[in-house]
Amino acid sequence: MKAVALIDGEHYAPVVRDALRALPYEWVGAILVGGTEKLRGDPEYGVPLVDDFAGAEVVIDLSDEPVLGPAERLRWASKALAQGLPYVGADFRFEPPSFEAFDLPSIAVIGTGKRVGKTAVTTHLARLLARDRNVVVVAMGRGGPPEPEVVESPPTLEELVARSRSGLHAASDHLEIAALAGVPTIGCRRAGGGLAGAVFVSNVAAGAALAAERSPDVVICDGSGAAIPPIDVDRRILVVGRGETGDDYLNTYRRLVSDVVVEDFELRLRATGPLEGRVAVFTAGSRDVSQLEAEVVHVSANLANREALRRDLVDADTYLVELKAAAIDVVVEHALAHEVRVVLATNEVVSPGLDERLLALVPVEA
Repeated sequence: MKAVALIDGEHYAPVVRDALRALPYEWVGAILVGGTEKLRGDPEYGVPLVDDFAGAEVVIDLSDEPVLGPAERLRWASKALAQGLPYVGADFRFEPPSFEAFDLPSIAVIGTGKRVGKTAVTTHLARLLARDRNVVVVAMGRGGPPEPEVVESPPTLEELVARSRSGLHAASDHLEIAALAGVPTIGCRRAGGGLAGAVFVSNVAAGAALAAERSPDVVICDGSGAAIPPIDVDRRILVVGRGETGDDYLNTYRRLVSDVVVEDFELRLRATGPLEGRVAVFTAGSRDVSQLEAEVVHVSANLANREALRRDLVDADTYLVELKAAAIDVVVEHALAHEVRVVLATNEVVSPGLDERLLALVPVEA
């Protein structure tokens, strides 16, 4: 295979030269990544020094501490993976994630992790594009259905409760997106997630095929945690969590393969219906309810913690609930049993200029 080597000045040139000869690669060149202060003159490595990976099929890391520590190595790995190249060291190997071909205009929304606001951005994007386009969302989740499920219209609370009582997960991302964006949504599942976002097993390709059968103008693929939908989309949007740099571990790879990075944004909790009387709020994230025009008597951020959530089921006239985790099987079930009104909550994404950047991702004819 044609390879580029990463080398450093801490290693003596004869050692590097002999190692390159011993390894079974056709060397395109070597990139000197640091340690140059120890070099005397112009060392001879037996291969040309280059600045990039051009012409290579694999990147071989022959560097080490102190020039390349773990963080620096992962940044170089990100650069290699973003160009579709394996990144190989003495005791590790990173493979670039593979993606299924897809012919329709498509956008993936991915995140640096869980609870970063990715689904809120997906929902916002779907609503934005659906103003004048036919949009279908393919959503991937750890609690998704065994076979891709098409949700044609926003599910009602009664339908969600019926799902929960039948033993199904009633707060999967595809149900939340369908309920809040009002566009057809196809629910899929995945198991496992690699450092660069690849998944071990998923039915997302089958879900994307169902989306294509509908001949939409645009397909939006919603990621799961830090996992990337295994579809070869036209554009990607990366959502970076608050307080994160988006460059730790292999998040640099996620940045490099994304066309828009959404960071330093605000999520404002908004009710999808009128809030009456004393209101208790149930979320999976922020406790900030300052934007709500209501008499808020209690705020719980424990939707992902059933034991704590049950302690938060206070007396109120209305429950404002995010459609996540135990929202249906704990909060809504309690509300129905105690004749408490339920209103679903959505998260409004506030970021100056975001809509213009998102709209620029989609061709005018799409």
